[in-house]
Amino acid sequence: MKTPVVLVTGFLGSGKTTLIARLLAHPELGETAVIVNELGEVGIDHHLLRRVDERTVLLANGCVCCTLRDDLATELRDLLDRRDAGEIPHFSRVVVETTGIADPTPIVNTLLADPLVPHHYELQTVVATVDGQHGLAGDEAVKQVAAADTLVLTKPDLAASAALDQLEGRLERINPTAPVLRVVHGDVDPATLLEHHADPRLPGRAAPAREPAHGHGESAVAAIALELDASVDWIAFGVWLTMLLQARGADVLRVKGLLDVGGDGPLLVNCVQHAVHPPVHLDAWPDDDHRSRLVFIGRGFTAAALEASLRSFSRLSPEG
Repeated sequence: MKTPVVLVTGFLGSGKTTLIARLLAHPELGETAVIVNELGEVGIDHHLLRRVDERTVLLANGCVCCTLRDDLATELRDLLDRRDAGEIPHFSRVVVETTGIADPTPIVNTLLADPLVPHHYELQTVVATVDGQHGLAGDEAVKQVAAADTLVLTKPDLAASAALDQLEGRLERINPTAPVLRVVHGDVDPATLLEHHADPRLPGRAAPAREPAHGHGESAVAAIALELDASVDWIAFGVWLTMLLQARGADVLRVKGLLDVGGDGPLLVNCVQHAVHPPVHLDAWPDDDHRSRLVFIGRGFTAAALEASLRSFSRLSPEG
């Protein structure tokens, strides 16, 4: 059985440390390994039980916390070796905290495309924290929001309600597939964050796509929703998506959606730039709408151009 990995990302000062520390205090997270870039970034000193070596501490609740010394793939393989050798306690989950200015895409790519890591680990979910008091800060924060399955809006108690509503609206425009949770001091039910989000929240037909702006940062990011009435050939779609990512991978921050491939349930598609999750066949549709629904988050493309390209490549009629 593969070990699930939870990736926690977010800009500097957005509350990743507080969130992880509060999560580790829950009994159901007692068998968790935490990988951080600098030991001590996670506020765990009051949970400290004993130090194993210069980079590893054991926590009172049975968790293990390690410093990321090398690349993530090496660290993950080393954790398995040390667990199997009895050098550290058993763990059934890994939480990886990114640095505040990190683009999470390379980490997602390691978890999905490394030659060895996917045999032992599976990416369960990506959580991004957003500072409710200060908002988004730069292009890195936008990439973190786009990559997330769940957005945690922190410090809502320190911001005006109108400002929070405005910020939440911006987050939903950037990533309409991710629920936004307002969380004070990291106090949130772990199940809300750690469950696998198999059914994406996709905008309906009434939600028009924004046309992308020119330039950089959030103003240039568009979330574009496509709906197709005809069933889609998965092989043709996969080739088309691969070609799109190869040609425009830097501009496509996220692709997520449900494809009608002719079965009882849809195929779940999920990509973070070049990192493509293995497609998942769902047993049933989440609602009565059985159309293929896709959301593209990125820069420099339009809904019309994407749909025309996909229909042409997949040999779908212009009317669907």
